[in-house]
Amino acid sequence: MNNWHTEFMAEYNRQHILEEAEEIRLENVATRHRVYRPRLFERTMFHFANWMVSTGSQLRKRYEVPTVHCTNPPSRSYVP
Repeated sequence: MNNWHTEFMAEYNRQHILEEAEEIRLENVATRHRVYRPRLFERTMFHFANWMVSTGSQLRKRYEVPTVHCTNPPSRSYVP
C-alpha cells in the first residue's frame, strides 16, 4: 500500500499550522508595544460614566432613608 498521499497531507498540514503559529506570534509582538490612545468619543464616554457614578452616589446619600437598629423601646415622652 502506498501511504505517500497521507504523509504528504500530514506534512502540509503541519507546515500550515507552523506558519499560523508564527503569524500569531508576530501579531502578539506587534500589538504588545502599541500604546492605547483613546480618542475624543472614548474620553467623553469615560468622563460621562464617571459623572453618572458620582451623581448616583450623591443622590443615594441624599435620598436614602437611614435605617436605625434600635434595641430600646420608644419612650412615650416627646421631651428630649
